Amino acid sequence: MKITEIFYKIFCVISLTYAAIGDKITIVINNICYFFGEGMPAKRLITEDKILEAALQTVRERGFEALNMRDLAKKCSCSTQPIYLCFGSAEKLKCAVAKKIAQAFNEFIENQIKSGEFPEYKAIGMGYIRFAAEEKEFFKYLFMRNRTEEAEFEKDSFDKSTFIIMKNLGLYKDDAYLLHAEMWIFVHGIAAMIATGYQKWDGELISRMLTDAYKGFISQIKNGGNK
Repeated sequence: MKITEIFYKIFCVISLTYAAIGDKITIVINNICYFFGEGMPAKRLITEDKILEAALQTVRERGFEALNMRDLAKKCSCSTQPIYLCFGSAEKLKCAVAKKIAQAFNEFIENQIKSGEFPEYKAIGMGYIRFAAEEKEFFKYLFMRNRTEEAEFEKDSFDKSTFIIMKNLGLYKDDAYLLHAEMWIFVHGIAAMIATGYQKWDGELISRMLTDAYKGFISQIKNGGNK
């Protein structure tokens, strides 16, 4: 007889007599089963996906800095052992969560572009601000922290947006880069105000503001700025 079968039979006997503590015993047995890699009901397994789902929910509720192994284990109704077995360390877990957050942002922007509600470049800006409104803590983690070591990522993002402007407006690269830099600062300012609760999401108003700013910056560039 497998060790997990022995534990499970013991649990069945105890749970019939002490139903009130049955769930806590189940958690202990699940952890033992997970450690030995032996079968228990599938619904009781603590999977990597379940851990990440709980971690993302923690970030949504309390921010990325609140993420820790002990609280996450409690949220998953297990000990920290299954989490360490899946990810190896708290740092690796946080890296996995960070990738999920970045993936969520990229998919959000792609969906905004594919919706066809706005031209591609404007859709990126509107999506950026909407993401700040709908996923405040995700936005804060991605765009309101020290990202000095991620300069290359930002450069790639700027290059892609600059190319879109060059293609749409026929501007030289330097002018297109300047236009995007000005728009980026403007868009980020609105998004940061919404993410911190200083301003509320108003799609119609924000759309108009972005259009006005875009036209104004283009006019300045084409007229030689304030030279």
